[in-house]
Amino acid sequence: MSKRTPQIRFKGFTDDWEDRKLGELASFSKGNGYTKNDLVEFGDPIILYGRLYTKYETVIEKVDTFVNKKDKSIISEGSEVIVPASGESSEDISRASVVGKSGIILGGDLNIIKPVNYIDSIFLALTISNGSQQKEMSKKAQGKSVVHLHNSDLKQVNILYPKLEEQQKIGSFFKQLDNTIALHQRKLDLLKEQKKGFLQKMFPKNGAKVPELRFEGFSDDWEERKLKDVVENQIKGKAQFEKLAPGEVEYLDTSRLNGGQAILTNGLKDVTLDDILILWDGSKAGTVYHGFEGALGSTLKAYRTSANSKFVYQYLKRHQDNIYNNYRTPNIPHVQKDFLNVFTICVPVSDEQEKIASFFKQLDDIIALHQRKLDLLKEQKKGFLQKMFVS
Repeated sequence: MSKRTPQIRFKGFTDDWEDRKLGELASFSKGNGYTKNDLVEFGDPIILYGRLYTKYETVIEKVDTFVNKKDKSIISEGSEVIVPASGESSEDISRASVVGKSGIILGGDLNIIKPVNYIDSIFLALTISNGSQQKEMSKKAQGKSVVHLHNSDLKQVNILYPKLEEQQKIGSFFKQLDNTIALHQRKLDLLKEQKKGFLQKMFPKNGAKVPELRFEGFSDDWEERKLKDVVENQIKGKAQFEKLAPGEVEYLDTSRLNGGQAILTNGLKDVTLDDILILWDGSKAGTVYHGFEGALGSTLKAYRTSANSKFVYQYLKRHQDNIYNNYRTPNIPHVQKDFLNVFTICVPVSDEQEKIASFFKQLDDIIALHQRKLDLLKEQKKGFLQKMFVS
């Protein structure tokens, strides 16, 4: 048996980690029955395998899906490690979570692992989901459009582990880190919900001339216009990046606007920070952006406005769903050609525009700050996972 150690360890631990097959360290079983069609609003709590991809972190302590319990259901005792038996890709399927509570139904397509008493469940779930064990599991996944991972495959995975006390310290550390990440995620979600509420109340509803919520000192009706009346200039993007050598101007494509890495070209800077960008073609056609400058990509257009651009941007974000649903072509979506001529916007006096724009700019800055904190925590977790387990 080979013996190895991770890059970072808690103080006081120096022994080599042991290396054994998972089949020697646990007993195995399967979840039973149930699909999404069995879900009800109220009933017995259940974990369905698909939620491991979209919802749950390492330790599952709260479940928000319910069913009416059937005979021969598999019920958790607590501390089981569960791994999805089906997934869309071999990389996705190689993940694990711990069932933190007893009394939860474990649905079909879940591999259930009950470790021996000298293997900590949280440590086991973490090591299965990361490093060399995760890669080994990915290789064992079978299938094309849908891949499968069986208990017989899991039993052959090599597990590197230290003494139980060190496992527990590692598990506790990552559980606390996950709780901190979840707290920041909840704060971010709450801020986004608050912004959504303000957007609904600080712009007039369809057919109304005034919003539900206003700053003090403003009482005049808002003026209804077509979007073309507040757009002074429309700039169409060019498919230029492929033809240009690297330079100092950011190339603005949808990847960059949605948080992707900056690509620099020697193209012309045709978009300023005040311009409103709209994705013209593609599945997300109609998405509105603001606050970028650079060379505009071919699937985008930019609007330079006579009204306060930050106000117009927030107005369009308020109507984002409306744009998706009513101002795009079917099949391969793109924004309809006469969008500027047919989309209606309500505009208040310039001072009110400025106050509304400033309010939402502050709110967006706070949301962006919380997003950066959350992203940093996730990056820190990723770094710790790489250094605190044997790769």
